[in-house]
Amino acid sequence: MIATPENKLHTEQILNDTEQFRADVLKGFNSTPKTSQSKYFYDTIGDGLFQQIMAMPEYYLTRCELDIFKNRTQELAKVILADGTPFDLIELGAGDATKSSFLLKHLKDNEANFTYMPIDISGHILDVLDDKLSKEVPGLGIVCLEGDYFDMLKRAANLSSRRKVVLFLGGNIGNMEAAEAASFCRELRQHLSPGDIALIGFDLKKNPQTILDAYNDKAGITAAFNLNLLTRINRELGADFNVAQFAHYQNYDPLTGACRSYIISLEAQDVAIAKNVIHFDKDEAVYMEVSQKFSQDDIKQLAANSGFAIAGSVSDSKSWFTDSFWVAK
Repeated sequence: MIATPENKLHTEQILNDTEQFRADVLKGFNSTPKTSQSKYFYDTIGDGLFQQIMAMPEYYLTRCELDIFKNRTQELAKVILADGTPFDLIELGAGDATKSSFLLKHLKDNEANFTYMPIDISGHILDVLDDKLSKEVPGLGIVCLEGDYFDMLKRAANLSSRRKVVLFLGGNIGNMEAAEAASFCRELRQHLSPGDIALIGFDLKKNPQTILDAYNDKAGITAAFNLNLLTRINRELGADFNVAQFAHYQNYDPLTGACRSYIISLEAQDVAIAKNVIHFDKDEAVYMEVSQKFSQDDIKQLAANSGFAIAGSVSDSKSWFTDSFWVAK
């Protein structure tokens, strides 16, 4: 390969990403209790396993929110269009816009005056999305924003002074600890003007077994997804994890609504990560991720404490998931 400035920058980025990965892993595994960052689940293998998880019969979340956007689109649009003024529809972590595309089509068909601004950290995903929507929703005005959520919200405000409607879907708010979610919502409010709208997806508290089954499937796909992190650490950081000596463990507390995943060390063992040796006690847990579930009162309190008023909500046919409209005060 001929060395070019682009190739050099790409190589430097890979090295920087690897160093950050190593630093985060070592920091987490040297903590008490041991922890890991869930963002590192998503390498190529992890992406494929997560696609399988979303297709599992037990994993209801995606189907529930898709039910809302596919079958209750008019109710969503009614709240968004009530103001009657032009707006920017900004989606945080847009991905492939599988759900939001139903709303985009409905708004376009009803001649709403808006621009769609998807935000994602992956420029590749945004390129794919732009191409997809140009075919599925002809004439849609779209401005792709590559970067972190709040940096891109600032950019969106600089690009346009129109009112903002921000989508944060998928129950992603639930992947934050309570204090982190509260901080996120307060910062979101700081980037909006009075009257702007946030539409946030919340997975609701329900039968505890239904929730536990969604994260602890009988086929073991979720277990494979979590344990794949150890395989990734072996491959990218030169570690020597024996993955067979670790197991996935999931629990759900119906009182707090916290559904937490762990990896358990089945033996007392030492693992080398490059020149660093990490000791695991027998039965020691590594905390991996939270998937928080909410009551309607939880949602109301979070909105009020963040400077928003709730303007309505739309739930799926089972009332297992809700998309809540928050208006900036």
